[in-house]
Amino acid sequence: MPDFNFHILIDARYSDLDPQWHVNNVRYLTFMEQARLKYLLQLGLWDGHDFNRLGMIVADIHIAYIAPMLFGQTARMALRVVRMGNKSFDFEYELTDEASGKLLIKAESVMVAYDYAGQRSIPIPPDWRSKISAFEGRDFAQGA
Repeated sequence: MPDFNFHILIDARYSDLDPQWHVNNVRYLTFMEQARLKYLLQLGLWDGHDFNRLGMIVADIHIAYIAPMLFGQTARMALRVVRMGNKSFDFEYELTDEASGKLLIKAESVMVAYDYAGQRSIPIPPDWRSKISAFEGRDFAQGA
């Protein structure tokens, strides 16, 4: 996948299915969440243990369902950061069939940097900006 530096593989399980034997639409939110958490872990932005230190919260999500995912199918969930403001940033996602490359969903989410202990939004930490900029190959410096 050009322009995506991060992806994980997703296997459609029996428990993911709806009565039509497609992956249920709400499961894609879980797939996206799984990819986001692994992205944070890979970049060293979260330790994977203390959810109070996760550092972000979902503000908005949009999903375009292009084609159904079926039981036993393996798909590639790719994501990237495409925008960073002062307190929020945007992830973009694509889920494609691993074997054929067929697009299954396109999605985006707006994330807000968040202090769970203080229950408030916070500016995006400078180390997040620098690590994400380096990983994505884009300058997300504040004001850039």
